[in-house]
Amino acid sequence: MKAERPELCREEGDGIAEVPARARQATAAWAETIDEKDVMRIEEVLRRENMIRAYQRVKRNKGSAGVDGMSVEELMPYLQKHWERIKSEILKGRYQPQPVLLVEIPKPGGRGMRRLGIPTVVDRLIQQAILQVLQPEIDPTFSESSYGFRPGRSAHEAVKRAQEHVRAGNRWVVDMDLEKFFDRVNHDILMSRLARRVKDKRILLLIRRYLQAGMLEDGVVGQRVEGTPQGGPLSPLLSNVLLDELDRELERRGHRFVRYADDCNIYVRSRRAGERVLASIERYLEKRLRLKVNRDKSAVDRPWKRKFLGYSMTADREAKLRVAPESVKRFREKVRNLLRKGRGRRIGHTVALLEPLIRGWLNYFKLAEVKAAFEQLDFWLRRRLRCILWRQWKRGRTRMKKLIHLGIDRQRARKSAFNGRGPWWNAGASHMNHAVPNRYLRSIGLLSLIEEHHRLLRHSRTAVYGTVRTVV
Repeated sequence: MKAERPELCREEGDGIAEVPARARQATAAWAETIDEKDVMRIEEVLRRENMIRAYQRVKRNKGSAGVDGMSVEELMPYLQKHWERIKSEILKGRYQPQPVLLVEIPKPGGRGMRRLGIPTVVDRLIQQAILQVLQPEIDPTFSESSYGFRPGRSAHEAVKRAQEHVRAGNRWVVDMDLEKFFDRVNHDILMSRLARRVKDKRILLLIRRYLQAGMLEDGVVGQRVEGTPQGGPLSPLLSNVLLDELDRELERRGHRFVRYADDCNIYVRSRRAGERVLASIERYLEKRLRLKVNRDKSAVDRPWKRKFLGYSMTADREAKLRVAPESVKRFREKVRNLLRKGRGRRIGHTVALLEPLIRGWLNYFKLAEVKAAFEQLDFWLRRRLRCILWRQWKRGRTRMKKLIHLGIDRQRARKSAFNGRGPWWNAGASHMNHAVPNRYLRSIGLLSLIEEHHRLLRHSRTAVYGTVRTVV
């Protein structure tokens, strides 16, 4: 570990992460207005117990190094040497965060790249400490229809609320997508909304500087005059602070809606009403929050023709939850990627690679009431594994020997091994189904999606009935 870390963004004019002069001057002027009475709030952020909790959270989350290359494991030795200086700078309103490191990851379904801004571990620690103080005070003020990035709330609750709106007769949905939301957040508007809830100017000053910190891209630190990049602990809370104004406007108008981060669905009773709402909210967002609706991805349609948080619904009056076709497609792609890693290895090892993916996927989609997707995926997974075995056997003679060993009579084994068909066709043929039956795949650890889904349903129902009996 290096004894010293280069301190980026410490002085003006060093060419690193400089923000426009006008923004710097406004921030500096704001810093001059800090009163001594504000000290106790920032001291609450810097309190030893709060910082220890923040450190434990950052360490548990792990994550990549930022622009300074410091890993989570190096954080504690660095703090032991430099924390008093950092703490003093924060208290005096002089702390300057380092730039964030731009990392791009592919969006699901090949829909472009998502930009993440990775702060240094020191800045992640400070942001986490701020979050732990602000969230308990701010979160209870948010709308009941907001579910994203909130403690005690989940995507499952959002999906169930959406289902309730549809069952109540609101059988049209305004599926609204905000264009590059995290990249286009207006700093001044966000800080004005945050200042209504946070009175400590030191905390506000520190957050503004985090918003203004530059972004390192291709070796060059660029200026940031808008946006709050995903990747830092504070970004989710700040996005909810800004979008809570949208929630309140929707409530004022009497709309039924569900919002999860920047994914917002409004439920109405007719297409005409939906188109009117979409046009009206689009104007509101552009005028009040300087946000733009992505018209290509937004639509007024039936809920069963759209997806929300990976789920869709059926068209009947009960509006049963089902796995959206796009989610099934994404799961298949993840399985294919894992199976490529398992090529040339024993089939048991390949099945072991699949288990965490299957369990995680099932736990997320356990609310689905339509079983067809699970049955189809079970069939598809078993065929993929039989296809792998057929490829591993490679030559006709080897395939014949393996089929005979697995209980296929010699004449049938010979005919099947030399049939000239491809691996995928043979994986679905009767000789491979007989040679590698479902019970064998279960014996080496392959989970059945439909059986596991039934088990999860039974467990959840038992928990509900047990709670009811306890209450009674």
